[in-house]
Amino acid sequence: MPTLDVLIPTCDRPAALAVTLTSLCAQTLAAPGGAPFRVVVSDQGDAPAVDAGELRAVVRVLRAHGHEVELHRHLPRRGLAEQRHYLLAQARAEQLLCLDDDLLLEPWVVAQMTEALAREGCGFVGSAVIGLSRQDSVRPHQQRVELWPGRVEPERVEPGGAAWQRHELHNAANLWHVQRSLGLGPGATRCYKIAWVGGCVLYDAAKLRAVGGFDFWTELPREHCGEDVLAQLRVMARFGGCGLMPSGVYHLELPTTVPDREVDAPRVLPVEPAAP
Repeated sequence: MPTLDVLIPTCDRPAALAVTLTSLCAQTLAAPGGAPFRVVVSDQGDAPAVDAGELRAVVRVLRAHGHEVELHRHLPRRGLAEQRHYLLAQARAEQLLCLDDDLLLEPWVVAQMTEALAREGCGFVGSAVIGLSRQDSVRPHQQRVELWPGRVEPERVEPGGAAWQRHELHNAANLWHVQRSLGLGPGATRCYKIAWVGGCVLYDAAKLRAVGGFDFWTELPREHCGEDVLAQLRVMARFGGCGLMPSGVYHLELPTTVPDREVDAPRVLPVEPAAP
């Protein structure tokens, strides 16, 4: 059984999804222990993503490399939290890489993240996405970074609290500038303190499930955002979580598929989940 499942929600982005999956084809480490990782996609597009020839081609390559690939049509749409809840229900590996459908990964990203999660023993590690269209925009006022001095520890972060401002490090290409200034590369990584990480997060599956995963989807309206943030805050408060530099993950910088962002999950639901 694979020890790593890659979980990808998608909606009407077959070409972008093909780019993301192509990044997975090139990863230098399949999974801890060398076992092939498994890819599970939840598709809620108006047209099935598998109808796109470019996507079918990449899926064939992944399977030729020995990876199991599952493409699920999951309808009706009930919001991203429910879509992530569905993906988590399909997962059976010890580590879960929650990946957005519009990213480009360097070949060493998965190896670096799995090694860091095993080393730190925390709930998750995240590789924040970088928007390289802003690489010429240097913003020193948003580039403060707090490195973990030792092992990653549990930390409670609340929206609006002092630690919440850490999210500015993940704006534009700020992280790109910081990791270059520190001289960090794939062989020299550092864990740093976060508010949250978007797009590319590797979880310890048991620890994500221990805080309820995305069960809170029933408490949200269909149109919402921040479901990934709330899950991270809950895992971080109990088990710890961190960002990882260098990131090696780049945003395709496409328009969002979630335009209605009025209901932000971490601002309407508590960080501490209700007792079962």
